[in-house]
Amino acid sequence: MGKIRVAIIGVGNCASSLLQGIEYYRHMPAQDRQAAIGLMHYDLGGYRPEDVEVVCAFDIDARKVNRPVEEACFAPPNNTITIWRELPRYGVTVAMGEILDGVASHMANYDPLRTFVPAQEKPVDIERRLLESGAEIALCYLPVGSQKAVERYARACLETGISLLNCMPVFIVSDEKWSQEFAKRKIPVIGDDVKSQLGATILHRGIMKLFADRGIKVRHTYQLNTGGNTDFLNMLDRSRIGSKRTSKTEAVQSVLTERLPDQDVHIGPSDYVPWQNDNKVCFLRIEGEGFARIPIELELRMSVQDSPNSGGVVIDAIRCLKLARDRGIGGPLYSISAYTMKHPPRQIADDIARDRVEKFITGEIER
Repeated sequence: MGKIRVAIIGVGNCASSLLQGIEYYRHMPAQDRQAAIGLMHYDLGGYRPEDVEVVCAFDIDARKVNRPVEEACFAPPNNTITIWRELPRYGVTVAMGEILDGVASHMANYDPLRTFVPAQEKPVDIERRLLESGAEIALCYLPVGSQKAVERYARACLETGISLLNCMPVFIVSDEKWSQEFAKRKIPVIGDDVKSQLGATILHRGIMKLFADRGIKVRHTYQLNTGGNTDFLNMLDRSRIGSKRTSKTEAVQSVLTERLPDQDVHIGPSDYVPWQNDNKVCFLRIEGEGFARIPIELELRMSVQDSPNSGGVVIDAIRCLKLARDRGIGGPLYSISAYTMKHPPRQIADDIARDRVEKFITGEIER
């Protein structure tokens, strides 16, 4: 089926986990490929994980810009767990992107090994670099709160005909104006704000739906998350996390037949704990009423490696975008967006979304 040529926007922990994960599956023994734990399928519509090929990369950190991408993905402040140390030589040098609002000002007050060190380079011509690389899909891994920066790369995708896979909580694919522009130009897109394979949001959704399906009236709920990567450090600036809270809250509220009042639901990042590194810990509580209004309370703690947790989800989304490009389909891909994203253009229950994705893969439905 050929390669899937991908541009990476932001060579952080998520990009590092993705590239290492691709090598893990590339070297997976043949007898293990049928199960392919962590993926929907090892072979998805004729494309395998190792068909994903990075051809272009952008970042703004001095320790990454102008370095080979296989080296940059291990450079500070990246601190995710190592899956596969020996990456191939991609022949791709990380280009200087446009900073815009990509760096929160408070991060300058922290240890450089844990935060961004902006490079003193002139940004490259983004559109030209994308076109010269032959990229088909741009994978957006910019920091939370980078509204202007994400929109800048979204515009570059529109101008170059490249598909956007927006893993960040800046609403592009779920925004009607942006989605119509991509549809008009027949460019398939997926977004916004990637779910993990089993993360805080997907777990919270599942339990809340279970409460509702079993006739339990939910009265209050919270989801508090802590971590020690640059994502959590960045989100200490509360002015940057409005869309993140909205994305995570709507993902949970959407499974309820009756929305909770705003004051009864609190979902979002809580605090930065440096020694946790890329380990994310979720504290979840749900209070409800069951038979005869008798109280039911649930408390849960979950610990995951944050960045690898979305790697397989992204590999599946990349391959679905490639199928759409092969088939000449443009605009938002509703089924895979609902299955892989917290704030898709259309919220669909996870089990139904999974079934629709399978039908999309086989060509039974268009999007």
